[in-house]
This record gives sequence, structure tokens and C-alpha cells, in this order.
Amino acid sequence: MMTTKVQQATRAQESTNAIERLYITMRHLLNRGFYKPSGVSGNALRTALLSLRPEIYGSVAEDKAELNGLIYVLERLPEGIEECRYINLTSDEGFSKSHLTAIIPPKRRRNCYRIDEEQMNIEITRGRSDIYDILTHLTFLFIESGKICSRVLVDGTETIRDWDKLSEFINNQEKEEAEREIAMIHTANILGRTFEEVVEIQEKLGTKENPDRFLDVVYWLGKLAIEEETTGLKRTITFSPLLREGLGHHIHGERWAHMIKKTLSKNNLMDRPIHIISANMHSVMNSLFAQKTLAKDLPEHGALDIYEALSSSENKELRAKVQKIAEKNGMIFIDDQSGANIDVQIFDTAKFGAETCCYDFPEGIKEEEKPVIFVMDYAFGEQAYETIDELLKPLDLKDQKQFMNVDSISIMGKAGILEGGKGDLMIPTAHIFEGTADNYPFDNELCAEDFEGHGLLVLEGAMVTVLGTSLQNKDILKFFHESTWNVIGLEMEGVHYQKAIQSASKVRKSINKDVKVRYAYYASDNPLETGSTLASGGLGTTGVKPTYLITDRILKQIFNA
Repeated sequence: MMTTKVQQATRAQESTNAIERLYITMRHLLNRGFYKPSGVSGNALRTALLSLRPEIYGSVAEDKAELNGLIYVLERLPEGIEECRYINLTSDEGFSKSHLTAIIPPKRRRNCYRIDEEQMNIEITRGRSDIYDILTHLTFLFIESGKICSRVLVDGTETIRDWDKLSEFINNQEKEEAEREIAMIHTANILGRTFEEVVEIQEKLGTKENPDRFLDVVYWLGKLAIEEETTGLKRTITFSPLLREGLGHHIHGERWAHMIKKTLSKNNLMDRPIHIISANMHSVMNSLFAQKTLAKDLPEHGALDIYEALSSSENKELRAKVQKIAEKNGMIFIDDQSGANIDVQIFDTAKFGAETCCYDFPEGIKEEEKPVIFVMDYAFGEQAYETIDELLKPLDLKDQKQFMNVDSISIMGKAGILEGGKGDLMIPTAHIFEGTADNYPFDNELCAEDFEGHGLLVLEGAMVTVLGTSLQNKDILKFFHESTWNVIGLEMEGVHYQKAIQSASKVRKSINKDVKVRYAYYASDNPLETGSTLASGGLGTTGVKPTYLITDRILKQIFNA
């Protein structure tokens, strides 16, 4: 038993060292300004990632291709990036004003621009976490690219028949279904996967415009790697000078926060009790208005049924109806133009009409005491500190500083759970910053008892804020969970939020030192269970119940404050 624990601790230490090497190498490359994936620095990233073997990347350390990890990565990088030899990470440098069309990955809000056949520019407006996320995903792609090259290139110059046949299919303008199946058979042999697996991934990645997206990706990953080996044309990652100069200066967060505080001031809301909620752009609005708004449209539906109906892509009209009622009753929507990619909703509860809101105020509450509910979309990693830190600063007017009357800050989000399954709940009592000695204990206004009796597992304890969800492996997570840290889950923003809140309330004193904080997370994955990582797919309707349950508890506390 003791031997097993020692081995586990040793593996956890090795994995921690690998994360530290990745982190230090990426910081070094950012300062340097460029690197080549096939060079010394690129090899250092690859070695560290292969040593770490993150759960989300599955079989990345094996000879066979990792297909689920590939889908996960491609959903977070711009379409066509596998074709580009040059990838340039930039700040917001005005590409939106050019003729170029922004390419936005389906699972990450970042603007990307295909400059020409060989170059992709990716705008970084969300801080270092965004850079680490991209570099980790690119390193995975280069590892998979190298696997393809090593399997198809013989004696340094010749390619195997499977590769020649795949190339022939990709370069053929008119593609028959029979030829497509034959190409997939050759691809399966190249990847070391079954034909059935390749068909499944082809269907997942394919679109009407490009049904052969997966085959294209395999071809281009292999093609560029082969050219590196045979012609010396190296892929290169660069960081623009403006990006390197601007990092850490809160440029986008400052713009974002100033726009919001100006809006609050213009509407005379700065002195009212303000409740900040970091959540999605639908659950608070729907919780406030949906049940009464849709009572006639969905007469036999309970609250949860209504929320599930609203989450369906087929019910755009119902969602539009709820939004229209919200706008008529004091909701201000701010479509973010700052580059932070965080939209905002402001609910002035004093403007709620009779019989519109699903929550009641205490008797005798005065108009000036009615809360202002401020909902901000999810931040990403370190961006949470940048945005909240700037938001909680006073608004500089010509002759004075105007402070916000912040009564509470609530953070609702998705996280990885270490015991339980998708949709279960985590109520943190502290945030631990992975890789540092920084710990942030706090008094959470929410507790496990608030969520009992709803058929969900509810865990209460410490949570780890990680550098990136794609850098986690079982050894580290088991150590955190089974040691005296007693960690219940992992996420990316908690420490950054709490750092900004404590700085504003206890150091700068720009908000009330007794500001209430609420943290609650629902499980999007369990990285300790094979097949339950983020690469296994989304939550679907499983996420509806925990999302609205957390939202309901937050709103009940706000309305009864």
C-alpha cells in the first residue's frame, strides 16, 4: 500500500515537473518572439507534453493517432490551421478593418485571420491563458503530424502507397463515394486506427461545405511534416511585438470595464446595490422571466421542462420572446466591442413590471434598495483577474471618483469533478493555485445544503485553479484528491476572480470589505474516468438542471438580501 502511494506521489511529481517545464518554456518562447516546432524549443514542448500525457489527449504518447483529442483541438483552433506553415499570434491590431474575414473556432471565442495560403494570424485578447491554451493544442497537432510523417515516409524520401492514394484522393476535384471509402481505408492504415473509427470521425468533423474535413486535416498535417523532413521548410510560430508589449497591461479589460461603468453611471445605477454574476448569457434572464412569459406557450411544462425547451436550437422564437420581455423590463444588453469577448446584461429590478418576474422582493423594500443584477459572460483563465480587477476600480470622472456599490459577486461555471459524474455539483471553500503556494480561502455564501434533495451529487471542499484543462493528468489529480488537500475539482478562473476581489475589498478598499461571494460549479467532465474527459463530448441537456439550480439559489439570495 505504501509502495503504491509512493509511486503515485512520484508520478504526480513527474507530471508537475512536466507542467512547470511547459509553463517556463512557453514564457521563454513568448519573450523570445518565435520558435520552430521541429527545433530545440519545439522539441522541449513536445517532450514535456508526452511526459505529462494529459487525459484529454488520450493516446497522444502512443504510435497510433489520437482521434478524440484531435477533434477537441480542432474545435478550439481556426479551420484551416493545419494547412499553414506560419502561425502568428497577435494582439488586436486592426485586422477586422481589412478585407479579411474572421474565422472563429466553434469552442473558443477568438478572431483568427487567414492571411494567405501559408499564414494564419490568431488574435490574443484574453491574456496569457489564451496563449498557453493555443500553444498546448498546437504542440498536440505537431505530435500527431510527426506520427503521420514517421509512418508514411520511408528512407527519408519515399512515401508508402497508402499516403500516395490519400494524396491522390485529396487532390482529385471530383470525388466519388466509393473513392472516399477507399481513401478512408488508406487513412485508417496510416493512423493505426480501424476503418470504423475513421468513418465515425469523418462524420463528426465533416460539414456540408467540406464533407472530407478529416481527410484534409490528416493530409495537410502529414504533408507539412514530410516537407520539413525532405525540403527543410520549417513551420514557425511567431508572437507579434505588440502582443508581447501589451501582455499583462489589462488593455482589453480596462476598455471593457470602462464601457460598463459608463453605462451604469449613465443610468444612475452606481449607488444601487450591485450584484455581479459571472455566468452564461441565458440562465439568469430565463430564470427571471421565462416561467411567466411562456406560461401560455408551454402550459403543462414545469420550470425545468421550460429551461430544457429554451436550450434547444429549435426554439429560437421562444428565446426571442423571453429576451423581448427582459428588454421591456429594464434589461440592458452590452454587446462587447472591447476585444475582451465578454458580453454583459444589466437587469434593473426597479423597472420590472408587475407579474413579469418569477422572484419576489421582501415587503416594504424601497426603489433605491432594489438590486441591480450585472451578468457577465465567462472569462477565460487569467482574463478573470484582468476583467474583475478593472471593473472593481472606481470610475474616474473629471472632478471625482465614482465607486460602485457592489453587494455581492457570484461565480457560476463548469469544472472538472474528481468524484462523481457530469452534471454533479461542486461548492468550493477555497481555491488553490496549481504550481504555486497561493491559496485563497473564503466564506462562500452557498453551501452543500442549499442543493440537497435534487438528485445530484454535491461536493464541498477545495478546488484547484489550473494553468489549462488540457494539461491535467490522472496522477496529479489523484494526488490532489486523495492527499490532505482533499480537492473536489479543477477549473481555470477561481483563483483569478478571488485575487481581484480580495485586492479590491481588502487592499484598495474600492468596494465593501464584507462583499458577499458565491462560488458554485457543475461538472462538465471527470478527468479521472476514461471516456468522461472533455474530449468525450459536451453535456447536452445534462447541464440544464445544475445550471438553473445554481442560478436559482444565487437569485433567491440576491432578492432576499
